[in-house]
Amino acid sequence: MISIVDYGVGNLFSLKSSFDAIGEEAIVTGDPEVIRSSDKIVLPGVGAFRDAIAKLSSSGLGDVVISEAKSGKPLLGICLGMQLLLDKSYEFGEYEGLGLVPGVVRPLEGYIPEGLKIPQMGWNALQLKGSCPVFADTKNGEHVYFVHSYWCDCPEKYVSAVCEYGAEVTAAVMNGNVYGCQFHPEKSGPVGLRILKAFCKEL
Repeated sequence: MISIVDYGVGNLFSLKSSFDAIGEEAIVTGDPEVIRSSDKIVLPGVGAFRDAIAKLSSSGLGDVVISEAKSGKPLLGICLGMQLLLDKSYEFGEYEGLGLVPGVVRPLEGYIPEGLKIPQMGWNALQLKGSCPVFADTKNGEHVYFVHSYWCDCPEKYVSAVCEYGAEVTAAVMNGNVYGCQFHPEKSGPVGLRILKAFCKEL
């Protein structure tokens, strides 16, 4: 069973519908005991880093996610949920993240060429790097759906996919059993469903 963490931020029921579509049991929950008893965890997120990390902290769910991930349980962060996995964010200030993937969150503005729209919104091609279980059934160059104004600046060894948006932008990360997708698998059609299915197979 997969726990989709409900901490007041995220595209929760669209995600649950995607897991339903691939025949995987998923539950939207903010109950620490349910999360601890699940086989895998998904951390969604939309909006501002500051608000999201504050809600995770005040609810105690951030500590649950950290402890479960460190115990070896597979964890997938999506969009803002991926950014929360990192050490720190510079979105409207400086805020500490969950520290599960080395790196920092920086604005696309000033990193990508002037004239490109921010947020990056729409379909873009994945350029896969190395071997990552969640991309076991994904081909290099397949398109997924992005909506984001900030990007994850991580050491290369933790980057499992990038996309080109005037510059090389981190599209996915991996640190052991911890995975992150900057794009939205639940909005990425059959490609996204295959990515979620591959995460479900990861032990």
